[in-house]
Parts: sequence; C-alpha cells; structure tokens
Amino acid sequence: MFHAQRKDSMGRAAFRIVDLIFHNAVRSVRRGHRDATLAIVTNMLQTMLMVVVFYFLFDILGLRGLAIRGDFLLYVMSGIFVFMTHVKSAGAIYGSDGPTSPMMQHAPMNTMVSIWSAAISALYTQSVSMMVILFGYHLIWTPISISQPFGAACMLLLAWFSGVAVGTVFLAMKPWLPGTTGIVQQLYMRVNMFASGKMFVANQLTAAMVAMFSWNPLFHIIDQGRGYVFINYNPHNSNLAYPIIMSFVILMLGLLAESFTRRHVSLSWTAGR
Repeated sequence: MFHAQRKDSMGRAAFRIVDLIFHNAVRSVRRGHRDATLAIVTNMLQTMLMVVVFYFLFDILGLRGLAIRGDFLLYVMSGIFVFMTHVKSAGAIYGSDGPTSPMMQHAPMNTMVSIWSAAISALYTQSVSMMVILFGYHLIWTPISISQPFGAACMLLLAWFSGVAVGTVFLAMKPWLPGTTGIVQQLYMRVNMFASGKMFVANQLTAAMVAMFSWNPLFHIIDQGRGYVFINYNPHNSNLAYPIIMSFVILMLGLLAESFTRRHVSLSWTAGR
C-alpha cells in the first residue's frame, strides 16, 4: 500500500530526456510519412527542384556572369541549402506540439522536448538530403571542391540555429493568434526567398542594395558560407557576429515568450478550432 518514491539521479534524468527527444525526433521525421526514408526522399526532391529552378532562372536572366568564379551549380546550391535549412527548421518548430497539444498530457513530455525534437529532425532531414545531392553531383556530374568544409558546415548549423530561434517565436505566438501567426510565418518564408540574398553576390552589391539585405541574418550566413565554399571569394559586405548575436537574442525572446504562453495557455483556446 505504501511505497518509497525513488528520485532519479541527474545522469539518469538526463538520459531519459535525451531518449525522449530521440524518439520524438523520429516521430517528427515520420509525421508526414509512415516511412522516414520517404520523408527524406521527398525533402531531397524539393531541394533538387529548387536548385534546378534557380539554375535555369539564372541562365534565362543572364545572371551567370555575376556568380562567383568557380562551379556555378555549386554556387546555386550553396545558397539553396542554407536557405532550405533555415526555413525548414523554422517551419518544423512552428509545427511542433505546443502547450495545448494532446501530447503534452503524457508525462514527461513538455514543450522543450517537442521544440528540440523538431529541431533535430529538421537538421537530420536537411543534412541527409544535402549530402545525398552533393554525393550524387560529385559522382555523376563533376568532382566537388570545397575550400573549407568545416567552415561551410558551421554556416549550415548557424542557419539551422537561427531558424530554430525564429520558429520558437512563431510557436510562442501561435496559441494567441493562430491565424495571424500562420500568415506571418508563411510571409516570412516567402520574403526570405528574395531577402536572403541567395541570388546575389554580396560583394557586387552597391551600398544601397546592401542596406536592403543586411538586416537579415540569413543574408550574412549565406554570404559567409560562400566564403568558406569558394577559395577565391572573400566576403566584405557581411559578418559573422551579427547573425550569431541576433540568433541568440531571438532565441532568448522566443523562449521567454514560450514560457509565458505555457503558463497562461488554456486548453479551451483550441476548442472549436
């Protein structure tokens, strides 16, 4: 009838959280498809389609001469991969289980586990898709040469981290203004199709044009990433400090807003929606 409650050690509690995040990340990958492989293939096809569209768009508009000297398709992919990682991670966080989700009724599930599970699943999906595309391009088309692979990978991680930060803000806003937040989130993704600067070489922009894009951390990440990819490109109109600082600031604001929402949210908010 009576039993002693055993308190888990810090190491055991940490292991339980990591295990919970792992299984929920697998669930997030399979959310749209029963098979995780199919989800990755679908994402890979979306990325390849965007690369092909922008390749022909550059060719039709005669913008190939404005690209960085080197592999033109690699130049296109260097912008597309970072852009897709950013928007996909932001979308994954926005679509994760919030405080009113039925999943939150199952202990020890909580919104932090949901957020980081969605973030890890997005990073995994994008990383696998990118590696498969690059490997196929290297074998079938032409050998790939990346000047500083570690630096380029760090820029991809920074794009993912900034996407997680932005997605956390959208997730915190969703219970309060679900319809408006959805529109703003979609608008953010559409605006970044142009504002990310993936279609331009930042060093070739005028001061007025740089001012139009420099507010966007993704613009700096893509330009700095191209500096690591191409040996003959040295970014002058972007820097690393700005996206790093902005990403941490946005993430802190998002976590504070999410904490406030979690304390004040009511299950009745989702009734009838």
